Amino acid sequence: MAKLIGKGSKLYSIFRMKCPRCQEGDFFVSHPYDLKNAGNTHEHCSNCGLKYERELGFFQGAMYVSYALGVALFVTLWVSFNLWFPQMSTGMQVTIVAVSSVVLTPYMYALSKIIWINLFIGYQKPEERKKEELSKQ
Repeated sequence: MAKLIGKGSKLYSIFRMKCPRCQEGDFFVSHPYDLKNAGNTHEHCSNCGLKYERELGFFQGAMYVSYALGVALFVTLWVSFNLWFPQMSTGMQVTIVAVSSVVLTPYMYALSKIIWINLFIGYQKPEERKKEELSKQ
């Protein structure tokens, strides 16, 4: 269980919004609800120096993750309403889903970017990074 959410796992990087390689440096400039800087990432990790944007337009792929998160939110809310509150009107359900989507948009935008980069970059222990750096020299 510790490996599932502990340091070294992708979930650790995702939920703490840390660098996917070292899991120490911050990935985002600010928290998701700082709307002035929403979704802005640092260019490089402050700890290991990893360049976050692998190529021009790298994070455009995060749109697919964002779409999946939006669908998951919709389905989760819709099924929950119909299981636990079957008497709730359709209009009320649509309203709650719409408001939830708007309120969670900044968080889901940030989440989609950190999930996207974690699909391509895995955790490396410090000693593995040092060996890799030495072999490049």
